Amino acid sequence: MLGTIAIILIILWLLGVVSATTMGGFIHVLLVIAVVLILLRLIGGRRIV
Repeated sequence: MLGTIAIILIILWLLGVVSATTMGGFIHVLLVIAVVLILLRLIGGRRIV
């Protein structure tokens, strides 16, 4: 579940970078959340699939 959310957030961030929206700060917050979720899964010892 967390992995799916992280992937969705990364895709949204990439779309924001490509479209150069005015909500750049929000998109980068989504990226940070995605990275944190991935790190939590790695630290928890679960595989990211």
